[in-house]
Amino acid sequence: MVVDDEELYRRALERILARVGYTVHTARDAGEAMAVVSGQNLDLVLTDVKMPGINGLELVRQVHDVDPDLPCIVITGYGSAESSVDALQAGAFWYLEKPFDQNHLDVVRALVEQAIEYRRLKTENRMLQNQLLSRYRFESIIGHSSALRRVLETVEKVADSDSTVLVTGESGTGKELIARAIHYNSRRADRMLVTVNCGAIPEELLESELFGHVRGAFTNAVSHREGRFTVANGGSIFLDEIGDMSPNLQVKLLRVLQDQTFEPVGSSKTEKVDVRVIAATNQNLEQAIRERRFRQDLFYRLNVIPIEVPPLRERREDVALLIQHFLDKLNQEKGKSVDGFSKAAIDRLYRHDWPGNVRELENLVERLVVMSGEGEIDVEQLEAHFLSSAPPPASGAPRLPETGLSFNEVVDRFEADLIEQALERTGWNKNRAAQLLELNRTTLIEKIKKKGIDVDK
Repeated sequence: MVVDDEELYRRALERILARVGYTVHTARDAGEAMAVVSGQNLDLVLTDVKMPGINGLELVRQVHDVDPDLPCIVITGYGSAESSVDALQAGAFWYLEKPFDQNHLDVVRALVEQAIEYRRLKTENRMLQNQLLSRYRFESIIGHSSALRRVLETVEKVADSDSTVLVTGESGTGKELIARAIHYNSRRADRMLVTVNCGAIPEELLESELFGHVRGAFTNAVSHREGRFTVANGGSIFLDEIGDMSPNLQVKLLRVLQDQTFEPVGSSKTEKVDVRVIAATNQNLEQAIRERRFRQDLFYRLNVIPIEVPPLRERREDVALLIQHFLDKLNQEKGKSVDGFSKAAIDRLYRHDWPGNVRELENLVERLVVMSGEGEIDVEQLEAHFLSSAPPPASGAPRLPETGLSFNEVVDRFEADLIEQALERTGWNKNRAAQLLELNRTTLIEKIKKKGIDVDK
């Protein structure tokens, strides 16, 4: 877009740019210009400085309020070092001086090409940054339930601070994904996120793993080794299953949290690091404190920002989204073409208690994709591979299979079956169904919602 109150120069620039293939919009003042900026997808603005009302420098500022990446070239008939500095300070890409003659046409074209290329590169860079950010912010954190949204809102609020975070929740809920979301949305995102599973490393090796050791510190310590805290310097460290850490190591970790210092195993030299600590556990640490398995002072140091990840049974509305996510991913990875799940199969999965949470669901979808290969998965196929469940009891108590069963799930299914029978027998009249079951109406409605029973029949 060319903005100039002098028609001669406005038309001249329009002809120059149109001749080399650009679509050119024109405006006589800032008001007309901003209307074009709001309604068109522009690559470049060329504006005169001296215009009635708002001048060109103020127009540049207004344009950048709407589109910060849109380059602006300022045109002036009063060229001076001071005016060029003013233009650049206002945010202009560059400036041009009037008048334009044949000798200046190549300069104008070259400057316009540079400005548009700058626009393209800046837009491309912003898109790549957004793709990287979204990849780590919500990588496999799928769902729209209010419970999950609250967690992600907390992540966004605390990510850019350096506060220690304690992520709690049952196994399989995605605590490590939350930790990654925190790190990759923080100012430390360009540095390392180091992960340590404190429950998977023997106690005698965990201290060396975390803090490193010097040569000769113990048998087989044949060389110096840096610990995970040193590797994570400047970034973040994720201590998974922190509740399994021994009391002796808890003391050393407490010191790191207090003053960011430690000594490698076998060394008297103190090392200082700048590391953000994100810890996670599926244990009740307050109960562990009462049982003297976990230090209270360490708990307070870790629990600065508590984030509890809800189990899947408390975010059942996310089940269908998660199934589709895993289905798309696994079809591609395994070279299969499973179309989806039948409504009956989805309803069956919706009612499951998911003691293994999202991990259990992903494993089940993988098993079904591999075994089915193609087409739609119906409830019969589902039940054949749903090894963690038992069939609904026809009457009386179910038989206990040799592999065991989920007590809570069987009870949940038994209740759901009785409620559905009562609703069907009363024509889906909740008052009469509640009377049949000798329940309060409000209690029945709460159970219907909790169990995800479809009452729109």
